[in-house]
Amino acid sequence: MEIVCYVKPGWAPRIRPASQKRDWMDATTDSYAYRCLPLTIANAHGWEIVSPCGFAARWDGGASADSIEIRLDPECVPREAPVSLFGHGTLTFHVDGIFRTPEGWNLWIGGSPNAAKDGIAALSGVVETDWSPYTFTMNWRFTRAGHWIRFEENEPFCFLFPVPRAGIEATMPRVAPIAEAPELAAEFEAWSAARDAFQARIDSDPTVHGGESWQKLYYRGVRPDGSRGPDDHKTKLRLKPFDGAAVSLPGSAAMCPFTDVPRDDVSAPTAEEQSREKASRGPGLAAVGAWLRALAKRRRHVPGRLPLP
Repeated sequence: MEIVCYVKPGWAPRIRPASQKRDWMDATTDSYAYRCLPLTIANAHGWEIVSPCGFAARWDGGASADSIEIRLDPECVPREAPVSLFGHGTLTFHVDGIFRTPEGWNLWIGGSPNAAKDGIAALSGVVETDWSPYTFTMNWRFTRAGHWIRFEENEPFCFLFPVPRAGIEATMPRVAPIAEAPELAAEFEAWSAARDAFQARIDSDPTVHGGESWQKLYYRGVRPDGSRGPDDHKTKLRLKPFDGAAVSLPGSAAMCPFTDVPRDDVSAPTAEEQSREKASRGPGLAAVGAWLRALAKRRRHVPGRLPLP
């Protein structure tokens, strides 16, 4: 399968395979968030387009396009900067390129998965890129008025991956009793019992830590009886870069989901503004991490839970 990004003279999209890394996941104790394989696979499940320049922006709460203030870094080229077009707190990035996918395939367009940004949220769209001769924009909508957000140069603003157009409507979803699938029921019961026994051992032995403190069955693609799962089980994605991309960028650059304070060239918030900002954010990463660990411990014995840490 081929995806082509056609560019005109002067267009230079900064596009690369997405990274599985996230700053907030790095900050969890022992980086335990990476033990959740569905999470890390989602992080890298596509390509990201990154900002060609750094900037700060703030929405005043109004509905007009003039309600967003954008302050560009000195080296930023105005043509490459985001703009306010649609009003209602929507920040718009133009994407340099016309994408082409095979017949019957769309592109899902949105923000990078699991990379929340305080004060602004990425909007998602599905584009029929097998026939459309049009460019598209990537839009973010402010969620809080009077709050500065910031994008650094080379910070992702767009994430895309292909999806079959007919697949979703051809799907026939249903709910069924697990008795219809006796082999599945037996595997689930075996896993649930093994999970409870594993957790009982962990709880009784305070010296167990690190890699020994989680079961890894799903992560390793192993069934409850120890046999191998499917041969195409993935623990890491290795996407190909766009051949001929105008800009070569490292694919492992860290995300910056919490870099929301303007740089020195933007008026710094007052002490009162900083206090209100801190209060609005709630508990810090350490407190959130402690809460998540406590919640996970209480839920380890809940039937049907994915094998998360």
